[in-house]
Amino acid sequence: MRFSFILLAAGNSNRFKSKLPKAYHKIAGKTLIELSINKIKQFKEFKKIIVVYNKQHLKFLKKIKLKNITVITGGKNRQESTFNALKYLQKEKEIQKVLIHDAARPNFSKNLIKKILIESKKNSAVVPVLKLQDALKKKYSKKEFLNVKRNNFFLTQTPQCFDSKEIFNLHKKNKDKYSDDDLSLMNDSKKIKLIHGEKRNFKITDGVDFELFKSINKFSLKVGIGFDVHRLVKNKKLLLGGIKIPSTLGTLGHSDGDPVLHAIIDAILGACQMGDIGEKFSDKNKKFKNIKSTYLIEKIIEQIENKNYEINNLDINIITQFPKLKKFKNKIVKNISKLCKIPLEKINVKAKTTEKLGVIGQEKAIAAEVIVSVIKYD
Repeated sequence: MRFSFILLAAGNSNRFKSKLPKAYHKIAGKTLIELSINKIKQFKEFKKIIVVYNKQHLKFLKKIKLKNITVITGGKNRQESTFNALKYLQKEKEIQKVLIHDAARPNFSKNLIKKILIESKKNSAVVPVLKLQDALKKKYSKKEFLNVKRNNFFLTQTPQCFDSKEIFNLHKKNKDKYSDDDLSLMNDSKKIKLIHGEKRNFKITDGVDFELFKSINKFSLKVGIGFDVHRLVKNKKLLLGGIKIPSTLGTLGHSDGDPVLHAIIDAILGACQMGDIGEKFSDKNKKFKNIKSTYLIEKIIEQIENKNYEINNLDINIITQFPKLKKFKNKIVKNISKLCKIPLEKINVKAKTTEKLGVIGQEKAIAAEVIVSVIKYD
């Protein structure tokens, strides 16, 4: 039996309250979309994987660089998005069954998929559900409440599996009856197999849900330290954290001489046990001559994401007698936040002097030291 997998990621994510659409938020460098797809790719039964996306989110989708995945534009609601994908599938004659899943539920297990595949061989529809555990009430007026027996109620989850042609025809005929759940289109309960769902397979609706999702996944915390120092000379630019600082003195270096980003890179590499900046970007290599440190850190972030790491927080000391950095600290934090893909509140920058002692106190050098903590997800 051949299956297709439809991943719905076309919502507006209004309740998530983030400039970055919910489906494109990451854990250990993987978006919610990728987390679901990577699990499904482990099953040979799936011959076609479709991602339904919001056309306003195309720039985010392109950054993922999905391979061997069909992408389809969604509609104005979940029903239209699902129907667009089902309509596409009708030309795939070898597909008998389809699993329809929400990108907002990335924490399903492979065991759940196995159970769905087994039950789908003898049922037209297979739907994971959870019994209600909390007390259920119904409000009649401002002062009247009624206890409702919860035995006849349950919560549905995705992925839900259906006969491909049957669910397509039901969508086609019942657009007005759709109630945000493909199961609601089926009237013949004999064709439906309800299986026990998973509490971990909850829907991520808001930021609190996302933090809960991250917290229940296995991870380890590691710490690294980084340090860098550069001479200060005339007729050179001064870059700190990727921000150009107005100054009569700038840094001397093989690259653009940004001590803050260099120290961050070394701290990250140390925490992830990946060597040091000199091994990655040797000053003996001509191709790194005058290279932007922003490019170097972007490469390092990409590498640690591929190893399932993400940065948890950064504490940064910039040690300099000159120039004064108070009015530039916020700009530096914002730029590092963008480069390292972490929130502003997870970055702390402190400007320190050496009380005019040593080469830094004599305005001949500038240094940076960084402590970073990283999370590795299993």
